[in-house]
Amino acid sequence: MKKPLLLVVVLAIIGAAAYFLFFKKEKKEEGPKDQPLSIGENTNSFNESFNQLLTAYFDVKDALVASDTVKANAAAAKLVMAADSLKTDEIQGDSTGGIKATAKDLAGTMSGWARGLMGENDIESKRKEFESMSDALWSLMRTVRYSGAKIYYQYCPMAFDNKGAYWVSKDRAIRNPYFGDKMLECGSLEDSLDYSKK
Repeated sequence: MKKPLLLVVVLAIIGAAAYFLFFKKEKKEEGPKDQPLSIGENTNSFNESFNQLLTAYFDVKDALVASDTVKANAAAAKLVMAADSLKTDEIQGDSTGGIKATAKDLAGTMSGWARGLMGENDIESKRKEFESMSDALWSLMRTVRYSGAKIYYQYCPMAFDNKGAYWVSKDRAIRNPYFGDKMLECGSLEDSLDYSKK
């Protein structure tokens, strides 16, 4: 008679513990979500330096679409210079300094991936570096709230043995940098940014 009672007590304790753990987790997830830091209009100097970064990135993307390793290397070299000279100190309205610091880190990350791309010999390895560079650029654009032209975030589900990969484009039309002319239009539009409309 003692064993069934002991079993019931143990199960009750386990059930109560699980109940409280579950609801504590629920409360944490229901809390207020982080809001983006407030940022004002960026200076022309910053916007010009950011446009140089974007132009170099799009040149890398176009070279990968064309499966041209020489052009990809040349564009990546320009991207390194643009990322290293991005005028993050010109970002306006960043009272905490958090946006400038994050932007500087992301630009440094892009520069590192671009150097990595230049160091790879074959097109597939360059495309792998480009994937990481693209992720950093998308985060950077959202951080600084780039207010130039509308930018598109596109996705290929078949890239890298169906792992999938994203890239950033100035055009809505899909031109896949992970497969080039093998599967030029493989992909989908996943998101876009247009901070020019406030």
